[in-house]
Amino acid sequence: MNKNSKEAWTLDQLLKSRLFHRKLHEWGMLEIAREIESIKGEELDWNISLLNIDEGAWNKIIHRGIKPVTVFAHPRVLESQPKRISYYRMLAMVSQKSMDNVGLPVIRYETDNRPLSQSNALAISKHLNKIISDLINSDEVIDPREFDIWRGMAAGTQAQGSWQNEKGAESARLVSEMTKKHIKARGLISLTLGPSQFRLKDGRELIIGKEPDIGIYDATGRISIAVEIKGGIDTAGVLERLGAALKSLSRAKRENPQSKTILILPSVAMTKAFQKDVKAARDVDYCFTLDEVINEPLKQKEFFNLLGL
Repeated sequence: MNKNSKEAWTLDQLLKSRLFHRKLHEWGMLEIAREIESIKGEELDWNISLLNIDEGAWNKIIHRGIKPVTVFAHPRVLESQPKRISYYRMLAMVSQKSMDNVGLPVIRYETDNRPLSQSNALAISKHLNKIISDLINSDEVIDPREFDIWRGMAAGTQAQGSWQNEKGAESARLVSEMTKKHIKARGLISLTLGPSQFRLKDGRELIIGKEPDIGIYDATGRISIAVEIKGGIDTAGVLERLGAALKSLSRAKRENPQSKTILILPSVAMTKAFQKDVKAARDVDYCFTLDEVINEPLKQKEFFNLLGL
């Protein structure tokens, strides 16, 4: 494995781990688990036959002193906070898509927290309890620590799907966060206009996260620097997304022919043929690899110097 490939894979691992960690918090997994642990489950009516809970699985939980509400779904628990469906769904190790396939869609409740009817709450509870009961019965002795692992396995699968859709955006997010930290540490901000919009002390305005990925505008509001960032280690995928990046940089040049344009790509995309194409592209003034901007201090300094930061 050559150096560029190794660095690209290392950065890919970093970006993927960051996304998985961010999804943990976006989905509120810890908060929902704590909510459920605080519920007084003994006040609920546990009709295990109605709720599709196997008696053997129920007895295993009770004999281990485990609160049933932390293991089995109850309609009242789901009705009062529909987002809690994700806790039991992940405990059953089933995906959102598979719930769609059995006629019990849950995304609308898990993400938008839409009101959940009694009938839907019961149907979802019964379905998940059947699977959870089977998992419990498959172990001779149940270890409560397994429950966190079950949920983690399902969350990982769900995050993997997000990674396939967002890995390019995660690269842009990493460079953007690095840029935010830099301007804050250097005291370059005169006014914060929004979470990702800043007026700099030299009168320019820096906007992060729109098109282009990083844009710096002069006092008249005309773009002066445009940065496009594309990530991922799938060369074909990166090159496919490159067209959109070049269009964005072309727009900046049309708006202001004197604007400075910068393209950042993973090193695996920087083949000799591709480097030649980039050099021939009239709308790309500077090109960096993602790896060097993130990991090489001299290249990082060069990048910020080009931004006037």
